[in-house]
Amino acid sequence: MTPPTVNAFYSSATNSINFPAGILQSPFFDPQRDAAVNFGGIGSVIGHEMTHGFDDSGRKYDGSGNLRDWWTAADASEFDKRAACIAGEYSNFSPVDDLKLNGSLTLGENTADNGGVRVALMALLDTLHGQSAKVDGFTPEQRFFLGFGQVFCENTSSAQARARVVTDPHSPGRFRVNGTVQNMPEFQKAFACKAGQPMVSANACRVW
Repeated sequence: MTPPTVNAFYSSATNSINFPAGILQSPFFDPQRDAAVNFGGIGSVIGHEMTHGFDDSGRKYDGSGNLRDWWTAADASEFDKRAACIAGEYSNFSPVDDLKLNGSLTLGENTADNGGVRVALMALLDTLHGQSAKVDGFTPEQRFFLGFGQVFCENTSSAQARARVVTDPHSPGRFRVNGTVQNMPEFQKAFACKAGQPMVSANACRVW
């Protein structure tokens, strides 16, 4: 990737997470902005790339970048069970008409989204040391989730959405956000969501 590229990546061969300068700007990061929003933006991206080291592909490489099965059989079995939940959940999301996502194709990215947001929120809460001052009427947790949602704002044509369903390992932005937070009790607590409401998954999935 070139320096101005707005993207980030995990390299299994070098066991590294990489962030070109292009992504270190709004809406992902702004040094003058509220920290909670930054944690929701670039923090979630950092957590996402870290989690790729333990997704369905990254977990097959060890800390030195070697393709090696270093997990116990019990851990691998539990991972497969939890990953199947994520794959099944996203396979029920429909971005266009009757077309549904391929939960197997998008599994690695969905796992990284779900795990990454949890890592970033844990980091924010650790940084705040119990402080809970509101900004513009929103708590730190609410601002965190707003920051996460803002980085995936997009407009996509129906034709493009159809093409991406069968080719893109990333879920559409709407499902990268809603699919993740509907699995999080922390989101439901932050916005006082009740059981049975759209942003509360009846069968919440969690890998990490």
